[in-house]
Amino acid sequence: AEREAAARLRRLRASAPPWPRIDVARAIERAQEQLGVALSASQREAAGALVGAKLGVLTGGPGVGKTTLVRTLLAILREKDVRIELAAPTGRAARRLAEATGQPARTLHRLLEVDPARRESGGFKRGVDAPLECDLVVVDEASMLDVPLFAALLRALPPHAALLLVGDADQLPSVGPGRVLGDVVASGVAVCVELREIFRQAAESGIVRAAHAIHEGRVPAARAREGDARTPGAAGATGATDDDFYLVEANEPERAAELVLALVRERIPARFGLDPRRDVQVLVPMHRGPLGTQSLNRALQAALNPEAGGARRLEHGEVAFAPGDRVMQTENDYEKDVFNGDLGVVEDVDLEERALSVRFDGHAEPVHFARSELDALALAYAITVHKSQGSEYPAVVIALTTQHFKMLDRRLVYTAVTRGRKLVVVVGQRRALELAIERGGAEPRHTKLGEWLAAAP
Repeated sequence: AEREAAARLRRLRASAPPWPRIDVARAIERAQEQLGVALSASQREAAGALVGAKLGVLTGGPGVGKTTLVRTLLAILREKDVRIELAAPTGRAARRLAEATGQPARTLHRLLEVDPARRESGGFKRGVDAPLECDLVVVDEASMLDVPLFAALLRALPPHAALLLVGDADQLPSVGPGRVLGDVVASGVAVCVELREIFRQAAESGIVRAAHAIHEGRVPAARAREGDARTPGAAGATGATDDDFYLVEANEPERAAELVLALVRERIPARFGLDPRRDVQVLVPMHRGPLGTQSLNRALQAALNPEAGGARRLEHGEVAFAPGDRVMQTENDYEKDVFNGDLGVVEDVDLEERALSVRFDGHAEPVHFARSELDALALAYAITVHKSQGSEYPAVVIALTTQHFKMLDRRLVYTAVTRGRKLVVVVGQRRALELAIERGGAEPRHTKLGEWLAAAP
């Protein structure tokens, strides 16, 4: 798959994009007026580079204006009647892309039209013999792309069409095989633009400043006492404290677990007015241990869902589901149109049939799960950082301990921190945070895509 993807990428970059030459300066002025935005000099330069690219990559951390630039590019190209498809690897990421751009967006699985019988095209209807009907495909959260899905997309891309990958190359790589975005960026095969300028409004956010500090290998400055979630957590270069990034220290994992429970159930709702079940997501590196998903989910379920201890509780193995529980789909189910990582709420439980229904985010109707299908569901009050990729939440509580040593690295913490929109609270050992940031990246993946891209065509 990597060799095939490399060959297709080389062919893709060899020609010009399928739209006429554009006067970028004039087009930007019209787009700014239409959208009510003002691009910086670096964004203007990036727009010029990407408008002329058959194969483009837009990367950058939080607060650097990637979304504004994408909206501008879409406005410029739609004025030229360019047929554009917007897609992302997950349902939540696709919904975020649609909200950000005001344009329809789909998961890559829906864009490529799943058909398990078509193995030659990676299990999709769309492929070499039935290409997509578009001039440009924009893929957001491209760091989540694995090699098989990327190869399937390239097969389905019409020969004349352009491709733009958008993402943060410093986040965790895909759960599946490969390191697509990182390899494409490193190879130089694409026109790559990295936005680095943090805009003033974003720079006022402790979350954004903490994320960039972590990216640069620095531990975010924090003032917090053990077990005290009332102290603002990050001080910027100006010395001003922020109200959206906190560090709550706890040296023992059991104490940290108690604090996570108190934060989600009481402190965050009381101080920030957020719904603990809908708005607060707990993120951890691992499944096992006092600060693992299994233990925390049991505790959070008991604390947050009154139905969990009631008569309508459906036991399934080591897990129990009740109406109102926050759950996650853990595998792709094309018939139900739900995919790995999709979040929902249990709406109803049928104890006689040992079945239940879940209302997933973005679905108009609840989805039914028979007894034999319950293994595809997991409680989702606490999830792993890997499962959070491509998603954002109003508030994020990140639990870290040195017991997670094998999993701790800079990309993991950076990815976790950038999941929070309004509030991020790190709970646990300061040493665990320091260790993670000291370890510059996860274990290197041995991929061949970069080598194939570097090879002579």
